[in-house]
Amino acid sequence: MLLTIRRLSVLVVVLAVGLVCLNARAQQAKRMTPEMLWDLGNFSGAALNEAGTHVAYVVRNYELATNSATSDLHLIDLTSGTDTLVAQKLMSIGDLQWAGIGDKERLYVVAKATQEESEKPQVWTLTVTRPKLEVFSSYESGVANLKVAKDGSQLAFTVPIKMDTTVQDLYPDLPLTKGRIIDGLMYRHWDSWHDFTYSHLHVAPIVDDKPGPTHDLMPGIKAHCPVPPFGGNEQIAWSPDGKEIAYTTKIVDRPAESTDSAVYVQSLVENRGAELITPNMPGYDNDPVYSPDGRYLLFHSMERPGFEADRNRLMLYDRQQKTIRELTAGLDQPAEHAKWSADGKKVYFVSPYRGTTQIFEIDVASGATRKVTNGRYNWDLLQLFPDGKSALVTQQSMLRPAELFQLSLLDGTVIALSHINDAIYANLELPNIEERFVEATDGKKIHCWVIHPPDFNPEDDKKWPMLTFCQGGPQSQVSQFFSFRWNFHLMAAKGYVILAPNRRGLPGFGQAWNDQISRDWGGQAMQDILTATDDLSKEAYIDRKRRAAVGASFGGYTVYWLMGNHAGRFASMISHCGVFNLESMYGSTEELFFVNWDLGGPYWQSEEIARDYQRFSPHRFVGNWKTPLLVIHGEKDFRVPITQGMEAFTAAQVQGVPSRFLYFPEAGHWVTKPQDSVLWQRVFFDWLDRTLNANSPPEPGPDSKN
Repeated sequence: MLLTIRRLSVLVVVLAVGLVCLNARAQQAKRMTPEMLWDLGNFSGAALNEAGTHVAYVVRNYELATNSATSDLHLIDLTSGTDTLVAQKLMSIGDLQWAGIGDKERLYVVAKATQEESEKPQVWTLTVTRPKLEVFSSYESGVANLKVAKDGSQLAFTVPIKMDTTVQDLYPDLPLTKGRIIDGLMYRHWDSWHDFTYSHLHVAPIVDDKPGPTHDLMPGIKAHCPVPPFGGNEQIAWSPDGKEIAYTTKIVDRPAESTDSAVYVQSLVENRGAELITPNMPGYDNDPVYSPDGRYLLFHSMERPGFEADRNRLMLYDRQQKTIRELTAGLDQPAEHAKWSADGKKVYFVSPYRGTTQIFEIDVASGATRKVTNGRYNWDLLQLFPDGKSALVTQQSMLRPAELFQLSLLDGTVIALSHINDAIYANLELPNIEERFVEATDGKKIHCWVIHPPDFNPEDDKKWPMLTFCQGGPQSQVSQFFSFRWNFHLMAAKGYVILAPNRRGLPGFGQAWNDQISRDWGGQAMQDILTATDDLSKEAYIDRKRRAAVGASFGGYTVYWLMGNHAGRFASMISHCGVFNLESMYGSTEELFFVNWDLGGPYWQSEEIARDYQRFSPHRFVGNWKTPLLVIHGEKDFRVPITQGMEAFTAAQVQGVPSRFLYFPEAGHWVTKPQDSVLWQRVFFDWLDRTLNANSPPEPGPDSKN
């Protein structure tokens, strides 16, 4: 009996100490804030060496006070687990790749040390035995999109070549004019004006450990490699023997109306021009990857011309037979970031999958597929280890940005390699994430993510404000992304329940689900969002008087459409870079293939198309607007021009609808500068606090009339 009492006394002491520790942790626990987002390190690239013993990776760090960012280069010795910081506070580091044989192996990167405009990005290198980053090249034009031949004997990279005529070329006596003479479309793209140059692929030998003179592989061609605005060095590939290079470019007569990018191969030993290997394939074709033995060339391809969100297929080009077959035939999901296994018998790829992004394996001979990864994560595939048993990957979720892992391709287990943000997350309260399936008006199931605040308890009587997140794209899955603007972790930390529906028109749920949004913008997708909102609103913990709809791009269009059609569901709205007027959008956007596919073409083309514009354009419903509206837009957004936001704000103001316009003169479709982003978050949450939590219209701010 005495022994039992002693044990009980010890247990009481242990419990007491445990409670003290828990209370201390609770007091120390923090929640995510807009400022804290910019304390996070941002993983921005990695490369595994040929032996599989060392991994180099880059972390981008931000300085909120100076509105700037720098990059650090780390080197992990996988044999010892040592993580060494080998270069710090460079202005930029990218395009990491190991190349060279044996003791000649080097890590090659493209880096820039300072902010000086005169300084051009150059190739820098280091070795495992001398892990010090040193400048390798000194090209006057700089280097971008670097790819190095496997044996380290040649470089490939892109250089801007001026080919178009400026006003100053025509009229040298007018050196100060900023006027432009424009004779065709695509004079501006996403957030940049055409600068009269074209990005051309160049190659250069490495002789005596020094880079040699460059050779332009695209002389006289007014086309870009890689294809802007999002193409990178994944659109360039060396053959294993270094005798051939494959690359992606887009050579068409009307680039604003076409997605017809193509894959070319260029022999570097035979005196012949580039060979087009994707003739009669009018959709996107890009990202060539040679098989380890050089027999095949794998590339991504979209079948339907003009459709930027078509199913991305894996195509296999036989270099001997000159034939192409689809490797993913019959697979009802897109394939991205494909990588060969070391023996060339399998290909691994990434695919959106039911609100996540997973890694899959496909057998080259049979086409049989297998899902390798699991869990509520966005996985990305970077590189395979030489033993073929594991892969270098990143893992990311709504709660936490990407970290680097080694993934077993056999059983899906992982080993953490980077710990970029461990210190911050050690004392951070985390929201709770649930999946929810809602029956749509047509009987199909809508997948939704629901994110609850850290202190959410469904058993208590507290009622929570709710945000319905309207996804952009329009064909862009609500997955486990971690955004510096649309950050669900932060929204939940601020005390909101977030509903994020994977409504009609999103990938990851089959191509038919993805396709249904095209030419039906204001149709079933809107009903899916309203249905999901109504379903979650039935929960006792949701305050139906404090619901808001928020979104960007197509999500911003959704908000504007809901402004006139939500039937009193929402008490507040926020639209970032949203489409307001379909007719004026068509006349001012740049990639016309997008609106030609998704809206059916120009509004004057037929009576049927004109009727669709009228049925689905938010500006047709402004007479119903009553809900407080925050409009956010960037001056340099050329995809959804700023006049869309201005038109919406004017409509709200003229009708006396409580409204505010947050304007960014240097931002495009995205707000990327640290202080602009913090301002974005502060205005975002201030608007919600005053329109939802106070349950009264917001008061005009000091700049409301300026």
